[in-house]
Amino acid sequence: MRPRVTMVLAVVAVLLGGGMLVPAAYAKLSGGDGISGLGGIGGGVAQVPTPAPTAPPEPTLAAGPVSVNFKGKFFSWALMDRKTGKIDGAPNMSSTNSTESMIKAWIVSDYLRELDGKEPSAARKKQAETAIRDSNDISAEALYNAGGRKPVLTRLIKMCKLTDTKIEPTKAKWAYTQMSPRDAVRMGDCIGDGTAAGPKWTKWVLDQMAHVRGGVKDQKSTAVQGGHWGIVDGLPESITSQGPVSIKNGFTMLWADGQWHVNCLAIADDWTLAVMMRYPGAGDPRTPSYGAKVCASVATQLVTPQPGAALKVPQQPVGKL
Repeated sequence: MRPRVTMVLAVVAVLLGGGMLVPAAYAKLSGGDGISGLGGIGGGVAQVPTPAPTAPPEPTLAAGPVSVNFKGKFFSWALMDRKTGKIDGAPNMSSTNSTESMIKAWIVSDYLRELDGKEPSAARKKQAETAIRDSNDISAEALYNAGGRKPVLTRLIKMCKLTDTKIEPTKAKWAYTQMSPRDAVRMGDCIGDGTAAGPKWTKWVLDQMAHVRGGVKDQKSTAVQGGHWGIVDGLPESITSQGPVSIKNGFTMLWADGQWHVNCLAIADDWTLAVMMRYPGAGDPRTPSYGAKVCASVATQLVTPQPGAALKVPQQPVGKL
């Protein structure tokens, strides 16, 4: 009889050992110290911690649909993602408009870079400042002449790899340079990444652009022209609080075609946006303020995520045993 008793005891030992191993192994898999709350061995629902809400990404500008009730001859925009270099925009973003004062940011940058590390005179530095902050035509023209006139624009096209820009053929007037929105954002990126002004002056140029003065109605003369309007007015505080946004706008009512030529350019760390348009001027109640509002509207529509977006809470997974 002793062999049979021995066999029974062995079987009991195996069963007891297995019974002890199951909950221990399950506890290890479930991340707990035991089987409390599992509804018994072999059934029930696993307790899974509730995931924390996922905050939306930091607001930025990203390509998306833009709807503007624009009535005029030409309207277009382009946005560059400066992290990837990708450009999105209106279907006609390769079409051109005269640059007007928007190009002054390049004229200043080109002059400072061409100094090759030398300090400008106090008078020249003041011209560089007022050409941007006050959109001073006299200062911009002086720096343009100092840079050799047409070669300033030739360098722009080559260094910033522009594809649609054309220099005014008779006297190479900077204001009449034809530029597309997609070339404008390339120029903006060229200024932002240091190619335009070089390592010594890039931060200074961007700072001048972040501190342009006056509104769209503050046009006192060719020396003082308000420039703080447009895209920056369409950006929420959640974006402007991330850091300064550098801007350079331009507008002129050209009697040759009877149109307001209005352009807006903005440069941030992650993106650069350009909006360009033409609409009737002489005898029309619309003013540059109309174009400024269009620029702001485009910027607002491209904000991602939109202000007030709710926190996303991941769905809690439920595990069956």
